[in-house]
Amino acid sequence: MRAAVLHEIGQEKLEVLDDVEAVGFGPGKARLRIRATGLCHSDVSAMSGVLPQPAPFIPGHEGAGEVVDVGDGVTGLSAGDRVLVCWLPACGECPSCKRGQTHLCLAGFMNAGTPNFKRPGGDVFGFAGTGTFTEEVVVGAGCAVPIPDDVPFEIAALIGCGVTTGLGAAINTAQVEAGSSVAVIGCGGVGISTIQGARVRGAAQIVAVDPVASRREAALRFGATEAVAPGELADAKQRITGGEGFDYVFEVVGKSATARTAYETTRRGGTLCVVGAGAMDDTFQVNMFELFFDEKRILPSMYGGGDVLRSYERAIALWRAGRIDLESMITHRVRLDGINDALDQMRTGEALRTCIEL
Repeated sequence: MRAAVLHEIGQEKLEVLDDVEAVGFGPGKARLRIRATGLCHSDVSAMSGVLPQPAPFIPGHEGAGEVVDVGDGVTGLSAGDRVLVCWLPACGECPSCKRGQTHLCLAGFMNAGTPNFKRPGGDVFGFAGTGTFTEEVVVGAGCAVPIPDDVPFEIAALIGCGVTTGLGAAINTAQVEAGSSVAVIGCGGVGISTIQGARVRGAAQIVAVDPVASRREAALRFGATEAVAPGELADAKQRITGGEGFDYVFEVVGKSATARTAYETTRRGGTLCVVGAGAMDDTFQVNMFELFFDEKRILPSMYGGGDVLRSYERAIALWRAGRIDLESMITHRVRLDGINDALDQMRTGEALRTCIEL
């Protein structure tokens, strides 16, 4: 079986091999044939060591495909079903699940420490317990979520992570109010989805902030009312809000420096929503006086901040109704052999989302 493998954390390129085997199939599991997978910035962050992940590993967690087989005890799935990969399935039994915060369930993270592939040289892990840069993967049945027949695999893959994360940040976590002002810092796939979520919620002004000109241009097509380079954000804050600050600011980069900029760009009493996944040693600081005096809400948003199954359904409904544009988010398409080109396109900001077709 072919798969793209990172041998050591810190390497910038993947090696496409044909001696990989998906392992772990049995009761409660599903074997999936991956048909399309998106390249998410979290994959790059895991490769560089920003996000913890044992190696060697197969990146990829934003995928879709077909069920090949199911293990004993699996209900609701059968061979041939079209599914998307949920990298953070809810167990339904832990305290977070029982409180209705299924996106905070840790069961899926526990899978990341168990190898689900092997090669002649030893075990291979899958990123976030999945690993979709491969032809087949074995996952817990809860990771395989059936999708309607009219949803293409590449669209379903995007919904599996980036779209759900961005839309949910605006809709579930921040609950953007109609008529409000919004700034989105970082306009890759997740940032573009956040912009679309703010537009769906009825924001009056949506300012996209990104250093890459092509991404700023794209943001305007997806609903931003203005797009500026980072050095122009202060001017936009002055012009649009009279210097007060935006009602909602979304940090979609995952760095303390941009989070601090986002905090300073948020009005008193406004909301800073942190969407980007950053490093454990990168500390965001606020002083105790400003925290009290400004009364700004600081809301982290993990995987869209809500029930992911409901979020998937909502994304599909909005896409069907033409309220969000998912097809245009896919700016590049490659086969698995072109995965390193796709990585370069993401690092330079050339791509919003690259679809790897398998």
